[in-house]
Amino acid sequence: MLKLFLICFALILVAVLLMGFKVFFTKDGKFPNTHVEGNKALREKGITCVRSQDRAARKK
Repeated sequence: MLKLFLICFALILVAVLLMGFKVFFTKDGKFPNTHVEGNKALREKGITCVRSQDRAARKK
């Protein structure tokens, strides 16, 4: 049981390191902005996040 746990833990660790390679091992590494307003093409079309629209509507 312990052997299986260690194998699973090692596989998960390798997967996390590979997915975050750029973030962990580069000087200015950072996670990508996946928010709608972080997308230049959507901003040019005027598409915004529902949460942002709701926040703006509540301020009015």
